[in-house]
Amino acid sequence: QVRVVESGGGLVQAGDSLRLSCVASGRIASSAAMGWFRQGPGKEREFVAGISWTGGVTYYSDSVKGRFTVSKENAKNTLYLQMTSLSPEDTAVYFCALKNNFGLGPYWSSATYDYWGQGTQVTVSS
Repeated sequence: QVRVVESGGGLVQAGDSLRLSCVASGRIASSAAMGWFRQGPGKEREFVAGISWTGGVTYYSDSVKGRFTVSKENAKNTLYLQMTSLSPEDTAVYFCALKNNFGLGPYWSSATYDYWGQGTQVTVSS
């Protein structure tokens, strides 16, 4: 019943900014958490940033901390990832994910998330 759909990817140049959006729908538990993951060419999926459903707790990978900001617009059940100072290393398919209980498993583990979007491509040229 729960669906997540991300959007906002595109082609940008190094140093540019981009904002990704993810809309969640369905019956979502208050204990849920949402996260952004990405998978670059020839790489495994990795955690980028996450936030509790209520927006009280955020997490960032070391590679994006200080450049990316995750936030939620609660009234619209929408998750955002504001990306700045983009570099070619950020090129990847970005996925939005939701897990029902933020207390179950590490926030950075993709295996602990229950619902996934189809991904949106972000390409950063040099």
